[in-house]
Amino acid sequence: MSYHSSTTSRAVSLWLLVVAALVCAMIIIGGTTRLTDSGLSITEWKPISGAIPPLSQADWEREFSLYQQTTEFQVQNSAMTLAEFEFIFWWEWGHRQLGRLIGLVYFVPFVFFWLRGHLSARLKPRLFGLFLLGGAQGAIGWWMVASGLSDRLDVSQYRLATHLGMAFIILGASIWLSLEARFGPPPLRRGRLAGVTTGLLALIFVQVLLGAFVAGLDAGRIYNTWPLMNGELIPSDYLGGMSFLPAIFESHAAVQMHHRWMAYLVALCVFAHAVLIWREPRVSLKPFMIILPALVIGQMALGIAALVSVVPLHLSLAHQAGAILLFSATVWAAWTARRAV
Repeated sequence: MSYHSSTTSRAVSLWLLVVAALVCAMIIIGGTTRLTDSGLSITEWKPISGAIPPLSQADWEREFSLYQQTTEFQVQNSAMTLAEFEFIFWWEWGHRQLGRLIGLVYFVPFVFFWLRGHLSARLKPRLFGLFLLGGAQGAIGWWMVASGLSDRLDVSQYRLATHLGMAFIILGASIWLSLEARFGPPPLRRGRLAGVTTGLLALIFVQVLLGAFVAGLDAGRIYNTWPLMNGELIPSDYLGGMSFLPAIFESHAAVQMHHRWMAYLVALCVFAHAVLIWREPRVSLKPFMIILPALVIGQMALGIAALVSVVPLHLSLAHQAGAILLFSATVWAAWTARRAV
């Protein structure tokens, strides 16, 4: 019996889906950490000993004193009490602790399946590469936090986008390899729809990165009108007093405008993609003709609602969850397009 039709392959596939689900939770908790300004509450990187939270009053006071040395505390949160600090600390600690859990949930079954000979020669290097990406993601997370421990009030939006982008890459790879473990690798043939779907996935990924820039700069707290930006198609302060190149990534107005316009482009491409599927004879692709347009409509509605409401936490997190669903469904569609008959 081939590996991709065995009970073992189903176990490998399920394991990778569990990893993907944990990564989704990690992204949501990471978003909460960012939106509650909790990310700088832990100023040290202790991958092992950091798993143990403060256990005494002295421990809490030590952590608080370290946070009080940050620019964020001194400029923005100087009136914060220890109880308020504990609230943001637990979000950041939970985010890091979930990262440790994901590492264990990935590494232990990976070694088990490898030693028992349950992984194909094709899957082994790919799964090992995914393990390395997970390790790199932990380092990227600290690299991001370190950027906010200088004279900045927040972490670098560039590093935040890198961290979020890597999370989505790990999510997409987990889903893809789960499908491959269950059904086998897609055939070598490539059709037009496979290429178009992969291009759509890349476009959605870019939109995720643009969303990270909006979150990193708090750019959703301005121009809280739709469809125009305070009555303008292109905001008059697009450059924000900068030259063009840095303004693309650092001007609040520019970053929000890019995220808006990319959303329209993604929606247009999703509907064009649905038309291509409608013309395709392959039955396995037909569900995506409904799934992807429904998700993109819901995602745009959530984005608009979050914007005009000045990004409340619940709508912002729902918008982030919508991005996860749209991206994941498009990964599934891209995999299906490569093997559908």
